[in-house]
Amino acid sequence: MSNAHTAIHGDHHPVDPSVPVEYHEEENSLRIAGFWVFLGSDLVLFSCLFATYVVMHGRVAYGPTSQQLFDVTGFTIETIALLFSSFTCGLATYEMRRGNRNAMVTWLFITVALGLVFLGFEIDEFVHNVSIGATMQRSGFLSAFFTLVGTHGCHVTMGTLWMLSVIIQLIRYGITPITARKAFIVSIYWHFLDAVWIFIFTVVYLTGKVV
Repeated sequence: MSNAHTAIHGDHHPVDPSVPVEYHEEENSLRIAGFWVFLGSDLVLFSCLFATYVVMHGRVAYGPTSQQLFDVTGFTIETIALLFSSFTCGLATYEMRRGNRNAMVTWLFITVALGLVFLGFEIDEFVHNVSIGATMQRSGFLSAFFTLVGTHGCHVTMGTLWMLSVIIQLIRYGITPITARKAFIVSIYWHFLDAVWIFIFTVVYLTGKVV
C-alpha cells in the first residue's frame, strides 16, 4: 500500500488528509513527543562529553596531538557524507508525506549507504590511530576523543540498523500511520546525529587542527 491517506484502522475512521500521516493516531503523537524527551537526555550526554573533551584537549602526556592525528581529507569526507545523508533522509520524509513508498524507501536506502560510508571512514581513522599507538590509554586527550567521537559513531551505527528495520517494515506493510511514525522518529534521530556531528566537526576536528 503506497497511499499515505488510506484508512487502515479496523473501525475505518476517516483520515484527515491535512494531518501528516505519522500523526493520524493520538498514540503516535505521544510517542513522537516522548522521543523528543529522549533526545533531550541524549543532548545532555553529548554536552558532558563535549565539556570533557574541551578540558582534556591539551592533556596529551607527551603523546600525539590533534594536529598530528587529524586527517583533513578523512573528516571532510565524513562530514559531507553525513550532511548529505541528512538531506536524503529529509527527502524520504517528503516522499512519505506524498504517499510514495518506493521513492521513500529508495531515499532511505541512500541514507543508509551514506551512513555506512561515514562509519567506514571513522573506523579506518580509529584503526589507524591505534596502529600508531594513539589509544585511549595514551593520554587524557585521546580518552576524551575516542569517547566523544566513538559515542557518536555508536549512535550512527544504531541509527543505521534502526533505519534498515524501518525499511523492511515499509516494504512489507507500506506507508501506514504506524510505519510512518517509526520512519519519522528515526528521521528525527538521524537529523539529531547530524547536528551533533557539526559540533564535533567544529569543536574537535577544525579546532584541533589549529589549536
